[in-house]
Amino acid sequence: MQPTYLKFYLTEKQKHGDTPLYEWLLEQAKSIGVPGGSVFRAIAGYGRHGSLHAETFIELGGELPIQVEFILEGRQAEEFLATLRAYELNIRYVRYAITAGLV
Repeated sequence: MQPTYLKFYLTEKQKHGDTPLYEWLLEQAKSIGVPGGSVFRAIAGYGRHGSLHAETFIELGGELPIQVEFILEGRQAEEFLATLRAYELNIRYVRYAITAGLV
Protein backbone atom coordinates (compact mmCIF):
# COMPACT_ATOMS: atom_id res chain seq x y z
CA MET A 1 0.00 0.00 0.00
CA GLN A 2 1.18 3.55 -0.75
CA PRO A 3 2.62 5.63 2.12
CA THR A 4 0.40 8.38 3.50
CA TYR A 5 1.24 11.77 5.01
CA LEU A 6 -1.26 12.72 7.69
CA LYS A 7 -1.23 16.16 9.35
CA PHE A 8 -3.53 17.44 12.10
CA TYR A 9 -4.11 21.11 12.94
CA LEU A 10 -4.83 22.11 16.54
CA THR A 11 -3.93 24.72 19.12
CA GLU A 12 -1.71 24.49 22.18
CA LYS A 13 -4.62 24.58 24.60
CA GLN A 14 -6.64 21.70 23.11
CA LYS A 15 -6.77 18.70 25.41
CA HIS A 16 -8.15 15.21 25.53
CA GLY A 17 -9.04 14.78 29.18
CA ASP A 18 -6.08 16.21 31.08
CA THR A 19 -3.54 15.46 28.33
CA PRO A 20 -2.55 17.95 25.64
CA LEU A 21 -4.21 16.75 22.44
CA TYR A 22 -0.93 16.64 20.51
CA GLU A 23 0.55 14.27 23.11
CA TRP A 24 -2.59 12.13 23.05
CA LEU A 25 -2.42 11.88 19.24
CA LEU A 26 1.20 10.73 19.43
CA GLU A 27 0.27 8.11 22.05
CA GLN A 28 -2.64 6.82 19.95
CA ALA A 29 -0.46 6.56 16.85
CA LYS A 30 2.25 4.72 18.76
CA SER A 31 -0.32 2.27 20.16
CA ILE A 32 -1.27 1.11 16.64
CA GLY A 33 2.34 0.80 15.50
CA VAL A 34 2.87 4.03 13.57
CA PRO A 35 6.67 4.27 13.29
CA GLY A 36 6.91 7.93 14.30
CA GLY A 37 5.27 11.32 14.54
CA SER A 38 6.29 14.93 15.04
CA VAL A 39 4.72 18.02 16.61
CA PHE A 40 5.48 21.54 15.40
CA ARG A 41 4.41 24.79 17.03
CA ALA A 42 3.85 27.72 14.71
CA ILE A 43 5.14 31.21 15.43
CA ALA A 44 1.95 32.71 13.99
CA GLY A 45 -1.30 31.73 12.35
CA TYR A 46 -5.03 32.16 12.12
CA GLY A 47 -7.86 29.67 11.88
CA ARG A 48 -11.46 29.42 10.80
CA HIS A 49 -12.49 32.24 13.15
CA GLY A 50 -10.01 34.66 11.57
CA SER A 51 -8.21 35.63 14.79
CA LEU A 52 -4.48 36.11 14.30
CA HIS A 53 -2.27 34.56 16.96
CA ALA A 54 1.45 35.23 17.05
CA GLU A 55 4.30 34.27 19.34
CA THR A 56 4.72 37.40 21.43
CA PHE A 57 5.07 38.11 25.10
CA ILE A 58 1.33 38.84 25.28
CA GLU A 59 0.28 35.59 23.55
CA LEU A 60 0.23 33.38 26.63
CA GLY A 61 -3.25 31.90 26.24
CA GLY A 62 -2.21 28.71 24.45
CA GLU A 63 -3.77 29.68 21.13
CA LEU A 64 -0.73 29.18 18.90
CA PRO A 65 -1.23 26.66 16.10
CA ILE A 66 0.17 23.16 16.45
CA GLN A 67 0.74 20.67 13.63
CA VAL A 68 1.02 16.96 14.35
CA GLU A 69 2.46 14.98 11.44
CA PHE A 70 2.81 11.31 10.59
CA ILE A 71 4.09 9.29 7.63
CA LEU A 72 2.44 5.90 7.74
CA GLU A 73 1.06 3.13 5.59
CA GLY A 74 -2.39 3.65 4.06
CA ARG A 75 -3.89 0.86 6.17
CA GLN A 76 -2.56 2.45 9.34
CA ALA A 77 -3.92 5.85 8.27
CA GLU A 78 -7.40 4.33 7.87
CA GLU A 79 -7.16 2.62 11.26
CA PHE A 80 -5.87 5.76 12.95
CA LEU A 81 -8.58 8.00 11.48
CA ALA A 82 -11.29 5.48 12.40
CA THR A 83 -10.03 5.42 15.99
CA LEU A 84 -10.03 9.22 16.17
CA ARG A 85 -13.51 9.51 14.64
CA ALA A 86 -14.85 7.31 17.44
CA TYR A 87 -13.74 9.99 19.93
CA GLU A 88 -15.52 12.77 17.97
CA LEU A 89 -12.57 15.14 18.40
CA ASN A 90 -13.60 17.57 15.66
CA ILE A 91 -10.04 18.39 14.54
CA ARG A 92 -8.93 19.29 11.02
CA TYR A 93 -6.52 17.13 9.11
CA VAL A 94 -5.04 16.71 5.66
CA ARG A 95 -4.05 13.43 4.05
CA TYR A 96 -1.76 12.98 1.07
CA ALA A 97 -0.60 9.90 -0.82
CA ILE A 98 3.18 10.27 -1.01
CA THR A 99 6.34 8.67 -2.23
CA ALA A 100 8.72 7.99 0.64
CA GLY A 101 11.98 6.13 0.99
CA LEU A 102 15.62 6.31 1.89
CA VAL A 103 18.47 7.57 -0.29
